[in-house]
Amino acid sequence: MDLTVMFFGADGDRDATSHLATYDDILAITRAADDLGFTAVWTPERHFQHVGQVFPSPAVLSAALAVTTRQIAIRAGSVVLPLHHPLRVAEDWAVVDNLSRGRAGLSVATGWHSTDFVLAPDRFAGRRQEALDGITLLRDLWAGEPVELPDGTGRRVAVLPQPRPVSPRLPLWLTSSGNPATWEDAGRLRTNVLGATIGQSRVDLVDKIRRYREAYRAAPDQRGAAPDGIVTLMAHTYVGADDAEAVRRVRAPLRTYLTSHVAQLAAVPDRDGRAGVLSARQVESLAEYAMRRYLRWGSVVGSAARCRDALCDLAELGCDEVACFVDFGLDRADILAGLRRLAELRKDLPA
Repeated sequence: MDLTVMFFGADGDRDATSHLATYDDILAITRAADDLGFTAVWTPERHFQHVGQVFPSPAVLSAALAVTTRQIAIRAGSVVLPLHHPLRVAEDWAVVDNLSRGRAGLSVATGWHSTDFVLAPDRFAGRRQEALDGITLLRDLWAGEPVELPDGTGRRVAVLPQPRPVSPRLPLWLTSSGNPATWEDAGRLRTNVLGATIGQSRVDLVDKIRRYREAYRAAPDQRGAAPDGIVTLMAHTYVGADDAEAVRRVRAPLRTYLTSHVAQLAAVPDRDGRAGVLSARQVESLAEYAMRRYLRWGSVVGSAARCRDALCDLAELGCDEVACFVDFGLDRADILAGLRRLAELRKDLPA
């Protein structure tokens, strides 16, 4: 099993000074993950929200991470493809691939928050199909296949993005928030799949991984696809000195994070444009329930022994890689200490 580091963004009211500190933390934590031998680092794409305030452009941040590291893979988790032209995504990530000497990879997301789509309002309704269609185009562009597109006069011209990437194949994931159809789409397109443990049961994930594997085996060969797909699961992670110490450190920041997450989900408009209305007490209650459930199963929080068991359990249900979500409110010192303990567990994990 591979272990990677996932940034997703802690909550809070931030000013410019604290944003500077957050970027310093990201750089320091990524350099430590590189030195400790973690497989990859992921940064998300988030817009206009409290959670993830410092992540509007994974390509820009990944360029910085590429030149400050030596061996760790540099990935977007995720690029909201309907917000961008695939040609521009190919250009940006080819730059990252060059700066990292061939370590770039990305996960494609459809997007879910309507406010994000002020950047591309005409694409919100059809965002799912836009994302799926864009994967094939991304692969063609990465492989050096010119595509014909209309220019400013409406004339169709053949274009090929520059610079050319170092790696001949772009490692691609498809991000799923839980919809089984998305797991099947990832298999059909022969991408890897990026999911999460939170909000799902072990039984749910076993079924989705089965669907993904079956679809992948049945799909025809596709340009840039590996023979076998990778299942990557995101999980909040902190390895403490013991179980009690770990829970004590994560309880407050995790609850704050989940409270913000619940409130954000409730505020997303439905198809009729109406957003849910929850009282502060309801949000707090749901967040507390989610935290208690998550600490029982799905998170990687606790002593080294407990975290080892949690990782082995994820491997047993078919997970190839865990994206360890570390920046949910812990300070830099705690995150680095947890990463060092986590790195020591790798020798005991399934190959």
